[in-house]
Amino acid sequence: MKIVFFGNTKHSLIGAEIIHKELGLSLVVTIPQSPLEKFAGEEKIPYLLVTKLTDEEIAKIAEVQPDFLVVEDYGLILPTKLLEVPKYASLNIHHSLLPKYRGPAPAPAAILAGDKTSGVSIIKMSNKVDAGAIFAQTEYVLKPDETTDSLLNELNLLGGNLAVSVINDILQDKAKAVPQDESKATLTKYMQKSDGYIDLSQLEIKNFELKIGRMVRAYFPWPGAWTRSIVNNKSSIIKFLPQKKLQVEGGKLMTYKDFLNGYPNADKKLVEFLKNNL
Repeated sequence: MKIVFFGNTKHSLIGAEIIHKELGLSLVVTIPQSPLEKFAGEEKIPYLLVTKLTDEEIAKIAEVQPDFLVVEDYGLILPTKLLEVPKYASLNIHHSLLPKYRGPAPAPAAILAGDKTSGVSIIKMSNKVDAGAIFAQTEYVLKPDETTDSLLNELNLLGGNLAVSVINDILQDKAKAVPQDESKATLTKYMQKSDGYIDLSQLEIKNFELKIGRMVRAYFPWPGAWTRSIVNNKSSIIKFLPQKKLQVEGGKLMTYKDFLNGYPNADKKLVEFLKNNL
């Protein structure tokens, strides 16, 4: 059996390792200097480094004569021409219970919304993003301190194992792909640095601190939750991190308590926010 795996991040590496251990990978498609390039090199798996899926690159993938394509945290949209290459199916490991949270940022979206559960879906890829028929889903209960980083670790573990199960079912003609309910579809968007900005002038708004707590966890490690405030008579960027820690621009990581002890004359709004969240 020949499987081509597409992925770029440390999280997609989790799924790649599982699938390679259980079924074997024939080719890894990734970007230069990614964790997947290193993994493929160490495991002696042929790999293709691409930043754009051109006709030339698609032809190279087709030469492998793959049975399956598996996509996880890849970042590029696979052209229809490429989706039609494998003998059996092009599969996507998506980090939500589709059709909820289609698009590039399902994990942070779940945390921002305060969802108690998330999950992973294995779908047959189509020419519409994350809209393909669903082969299988597994639910995951979020921990109270869940960050996007920890959530993606868990969902990629689940996703890698679920993908192996789906591939085996397809080979045994046991798999059934169920169309998604379009009326229940929701979308996520690419995150930007500005998404993590915290406006401390909004402290009085109901549930503001709850919202900020979710932002800190959802935007970790990127783009980060941050604000700009006066510290030592200087306007500085302050990064908020999980476990009630922060970092002043150019400074070291510290707890909220240490900051309050070390910067007693910081901006009043910032001090008020930190005291309320000790």
